[in-house]
Amino acid sequence: MTKFDVAIVGGGIVGLAHALAAARRGKSVIVLDRDAQANGASIRNFGFVTVTGQEAGDCWQMARRARDVWSEVTEAAGIPVLQRGMVMTARRPEAEAVIDAFLSTDMGAQCRRLTLAEAADLVPALRQDRLSGVLYSPHELRVESREALPRLAAWLSDVHGVTFHWSTSVTRINAPKLETSRGEVMAETVIVCPGDDFISLFRDRITAYQPLRCKLQMLRVAPARPVALQTPVMSDLGLARYRGYADLPEAAALKARLDAEQSAHRAHGVHLIVVQSADGSLVVGDSHHYAPTPDPFAPVDVRDLILDEMDQVLDLPGRTIQEHWIGTYASADDRWRFTDAPDDATRIVVVTAGCGASTAFAIGEETIASLFGQEIIA
Repeated sequence: MTKFDVAIVGGGIVGLAHALAAARRGKSVIVLDRDAQANGASIRNFGFVTVTGQEAGDCWQMARRARDVWSEVTEAAGIPVLQRGMVMTARRPEAEAVIDAFLSTDMGAQCRRLTLAEAADLVPALRQDRLSGVLYSPHELRVESREALPRLAAWLSDVHGVTFHWSTSVTRINAPKLETSRGEVMAETVIVCPGDDFISLFRDRITAYQPLRCKLQMLRVAPARPVALQTPVMSDLGLARYRGYADLPEAAALKARLDAEQSAHRAHGVHLIVVQSADGSLVVGDSHHYAPTPDPFAPVDVRDLILDEMDQVLDLPGRTIQEHWIGTYASADDRWRFTDAPDDATRIVVVTAGCGASTAFAIGEETIASLFGQEIIA
C-alpha cells in the first residue's frame, strides 16, 4: 500500500488549494472525492476571484494573496483569464457615499472612481442615464469555473504528481488511516475540505460551529447582439452585502433605502454580479437562502428579481436565458471560515461564506505552513 504525506478529502477549490500548497513543499499528496469531478460550489459560481469588498482583516488579506496565486496558476496551467478588474455601479447618492468611504480605507488602495464615460469604455452596455457613480478596482480576475477546476486538477496531477481518487467516498478517518470505498489509504496528515457536507465526517466537530447551507440561484444569459464586458459588473445591492463595504458606517443609510425601495431583493438576499464567458454569454446572479437543508427548487420570482437588477444596470434588449441552476455553500453567522483540529495530524477546513474561490489558495498555504512549520512559498 502506498503511503502519502498528505491526504486531502474534497476535490473542490479548497481541497485543490491545499494540494497545491502541500505539493509545492515536496509532499506526496492524494486527493479523494466522492464525485467523478468537482461538482459543488466550486463550479457553480462566477469564477470571480474578488478582492475588493471582502471583509476587512484576514479575509481581504487572504483574497489578495489568493489572487496572486491564481495569477501564477492560470498561466502555468493554461487556464484562460477572461476578465480583469471590477466595476461597481451606483444609482443612489447613498451608494456613492459608501464608495467614497471605501476609497478612504486601506482596502481602497489602487481603486478609483470612474466617470460614466470611462466606465462605458470598459462596459459599453452600462445604462449611463441610470447611474450616478462608478467604482473601479484593478485587483480582480475571472475564470470559467466549470473549466478551470478540471484544468487545475489535471495540472496538479501532471506537473506536481498529485494522485486523484475520484468517485471515492471516505467513510472513516483515524490518521494515518483513511477507510474509503476503494479500501484503506495511509497518510501522515489528513485535511478534510467537506464544503457544505457537515455530517459525513467529523459531524460533531463541524456542527459545533453551527453552519448552515446557503442556496443560491444563478443564470446564464445570452445577449441578443454581441456585447463586450472587459470587467465584471456589480451594483448598489452589492455595496450593502459585501462586508468590506457593508460594514462601513456610511452603509447604514444605503441599507435603509434599499430596504424601502427593493425590499423583495433584500429579503431574498439578491445582489448583482455579471461576468462574461468566452462565448459572449453572461453568468448572472445571485440570491441567498439559508437552511440546514435548503430545498432544491428555483422560484421564478427570485430569478426575475436578479434579472430586474441586471436590467437596471445593463441595457441588453432581447436577452434570453440559456441556463438556470442552483448552488449551495457552507455559511455561518459569526465567521467566514474555520479550521478545526481533531488531532495533531488532522485538520478540517471550511469556508463559511461565498468567498472560497477568492481565498482558498491563501488558506491552503496557511494550513500547510501550520502543519509542517515551514514558511509560505511564493
